[in-house]
Amino acid sequence: MSFKVGIMRSIMEKYGKLPLISGVLVLMNVVVFLLCLLTGDRLYVMGRVSVFETIMNKEFSRLLWAMFLHGDVNHLFNNMLILSFLGEIIEKEIGHIPYLLIYLLSGVGGNLSSLLFKMISDDWSVSIGASGAVFGLDGVLLALVLFAGREIPTVTPVRVVLMIVLSLYNGFAGMNIDNAAHVGGLITGFVLGAVLCVIQRRMREENKE
Repeated sequence: MSFKVGIMRSIMEKYGKLPLISGVLVLMNVVVFLLCLLTGDRLYVMGRVSVFETIMNKEFSRLLWAMFLHGDVNHLFNNMLILSFLGEIIEKEIGHIPYLLIYLLSGVGGNLSSLLFKMISDDWSVSIGASGAVFGLDGVLLALVLFAGREIPTVTPVRVVLMIVLSLYNGFAGMNIDNAAHVGGLITGFVLGAVLCVIQRRMREENKE
């Protein structure tokens, strides 16, 4: 019996380190993009975020679905490249379920921030994309290097801050970029990541006792 338990534990530890959720998220985004190519504007109209459709029509599910929609191949590729890179680092550090929850909540937080900015600025444009969720991963990574209490190979606070600054700069320097979603997702990911780090550190300390 102990031999079987040892094997199961070894298998769980092996696959627990793989970025499985990141892979599933990338696959889902690619599949949705291909469906969008086949169905025209239908999925975009159903899932995009705007003040009128989301707030006035109370279609709040758009806050979630919009993060799986991308306007073109470059938009999709850039987000999925960063998602894959950060996911490989973060998912094994915090676990599959916390990673998924923070990713989704960061995307929702980014879309809420976008809507708030649109309402303040009387902007009736629409937004789509996983950028808010991806910036949330930037925030999580920053929280990890500051509060996790353990070192992550090749990742330092200076490098993470530099990456975030460059990403934000590219957004503000570009055209038709929803920077409010970027900032909102970044803040959401950082706050949730910091809370998770505190909880996990306390759990580790209690287990040592």
